[in-house]
Amino acid sequence: MSRLILVYNPNSSNYCRVKKDILDDREKIFKSYKLGEYTIKKIGFENNIKELKKIIKDGDILLALGGDATAAITANAILESQKDATLAVLPYGNFNDLARTLGTMKLSDLGLTAPGAVSERRGPRNGTDAVLYPLSIYVDGKFWRYATCYVTIGMTAEAVELFDNPKFRKYMQKGHKSSWRSYIELAKWYFKNRHKKVFLPEFTINKTPTVKRASDYAALSGKSMCRVMKGGKDYQKPEVFRSKALKTISFPRLFVLMTKSILHRTPGDDTTGDILEFKEPATVELQAEGEYQIFEGVHTIEVKKEGKCLKVIQKA
Repeated sequence: MSRLILVYNPNSSNYCRVKKDILDDREKIFKSYKLGEYTIKKIGFENNIKELKKIIKDGDILLALGGDATAAITANAILESQKDATLAVLPYGNFNDLARTLGTMKLSDLGLTAPGAVSERRGPRNGTDAVLYPLSIYVDGKFWRYATCYVTIGMTAEAVELFDNPKFRKYMQKGHKSSWRSYIELAKWYFKNRHKKVFLPEFTINKTPTVKRASDYAALSGKSMCRVMKGGKDYQKPEVFRSKALKTISFPRLFVLMTKSILHRTPGDDTTGDILEFKEPATVELQAEGEYQIFEGVHTIEVKKEGKCLKVIQKA
C-alpha cells in the first residue's frame, strides 16, 4: 500500500477549509493509502524543510494542502531528501500558483481517491503524470532554495512582507478568502512605498547593465505569478526559463507590465541562467513563492536550472 503524507499549516488563514474539506474525512477520502501527516510549525521555512525531509521515503506521495508557501516547503523537502517521492498540491492559499501550474484545483484533479487510481495513472514517467524542473537560487555561491514557479528580488519581494502582518492574517482567517483582498493590500503598499527608497542598487545581469534604476528582478518558470501574471510551460524544460529586470516604481511602466501579463504573457527574455552582480555589496530581499529573506553584503545572486526534476501529479 502506497503512503500518502498530508502536509498542512494549522496556523494558515484557510486551515478551516483544509480541515473541513480533507482532514475530517481523510480516512474515507484516501482509503487506498497508508496515511501520514506533517504539520508545518512556527520554526521557519528552512527548519520545516529539514523536519519534513526526515520522514520522506521512496514511493511516498506528499500532498500539500495550503498556499504556495506550503507547496514550496513540501517541494524543497522532497528535492533535498533525494528520495523517489511525488508532489501533489491542492490550493488553499492567496494565489496558489503551483496548483494553477499543475491544474490541480480540486480533489478530483489528483486522481488519488479511487481504488487503484495511482496504477491507472501510470505512464512513461516513473508512475507520475509529469516532471517539474525547479529554479535553483544561489547567494554569493551558497545555495538558498528551489523555486517551482518564480523568484523575485527587490520591491516585489519586500511587498510580500505585508502577508505576515498579524492583522492581515487574522482578517483572512475570518473567512475573507478572495484574492482581491490581497491585491487591494498590495496596491495600497505599492503607492505608499514605491518612492521611499532604492529597492535594488545598481547591478548587471550576465555582465549586461539593466534598465536605469531597476527596482526588481523576476524569474518566472511556472504558468503564473501571483495568479494574474502569466507564464508558460517552462517548468517542463530542464534548462530554459524567462526573466526580466523591471522598473516597477514607475506606475506607467507597471501598468504596461500588468496589462501585458494579464492579456498575453509576462514580458521577459528566455535564459538558461542569470548571474546578477552588484556594483557594491548590497542589502537585498529575495522571495520565492511568497517566502522571503533579507541578505546583507551581497555581491552576486545566481538563478538557474540544474536539470534536477521533481515528480509531480498534474491534472489529466
